[in-house]
Amino acid sequence: MNEGYSVSEILQTMPDGEASLIRRLLAGGIKIPAQPRVLGELRQLMQRQELDVRRLARVINQDPGLAAMLFRLVGGGAYRQHPKFESVEQILQAVGVEQTFNMVQAISLAGAGDIKRNRAAYETFWARSQAVGQLAMLIADERVAVCNIFPDQAYLAGIFHDCGVPLLMQRFPSYCADMKLGVAGRWIDLAAEDRKYNADHCVVGYLVARHWRLPTFICDAIRYHHLINEPGLESARSMAAILQLAIEFHHRVQHVDNPDWAPMADDVLGELGLSAEGLPEFGDIVLERFHAAATEMS
Repeated sequence: MNEGYSVSEILQTMPDGEASLIRRLLAGGIKIPAQPRVLGELRQLMQRQELDVRRLARVINQDPGLAAMLFRLVGGGAYRQHPKFESVEQILQAVGVEQTFNMVQAISLAGAGDIKRNRAAYETFWARSQAVGQLAMLIADERVAVCNIFPDQAYLAGIFHDCGVPLLMQRFPSYCADMKLGVAGRWIDLAAEDRKYNADHCVVGYLVARHWRLPTFICDAIRYHHLINEPGLESARSMAAILQLAIEFHHRVQHVDNPDWAPMADDVLGELGLSAEGLPEFGDIVLERFHAAATEMS
């Protein structure tokens, strides 16, 4: 089974400083999650252009939990316009093979971790990632004509954007406490993370995304989603902007302040073709769809 690019191959493409950081973390025991067997089988079929939806559906149905999550995902949010799906084959036909594969990758990541400690923090992390992914999907659906980013791509980026965090949680026993991940409304302080651990969860997340063979622009958005004005991002800049707006909306859902929003708000809104004056109305549209989808999925 082709599980993705090897770590050594990826490190050769990274700047020396980031590659050294990753080598140090790997030497210290950080483990990159392996892709589930179902995902590898699907990728092989797609690479061989064997796109018979019946065969693809049989592969997905080998993992009942994955299939159930796929039904939940397409049952709301950006896919509510479709009639109720009765089979995985119908999802593949209506949503598209590549789009369904993207969603399967996102769903698979949440089940790929090795939870030995900090279970509550781990579950809180994935709840946050799921919410950001859903919000990113809805933002992309509303702004696809402007950004040319599609809902399945945005959901994939939303699920993966901070996937380096649980790996650092596993590597460093004090990470959750030091980063105050149990405090409502708190998230990773990049400067504090670097000072304490000489680590960067964005770079670790980029490694995971590359290893799982995500599209390059999604990998770059994961790596630079806190630096959306980084030169050369191109299409990754729109994805990073969608991620940042999704994170801001998630803070609003949680009724907590987002200290990172103000410094980047103008850049994010400009990239998405929105204005500060129009943001409240746009936010109402997205959050109404988000809450409606959550009600249907509960």
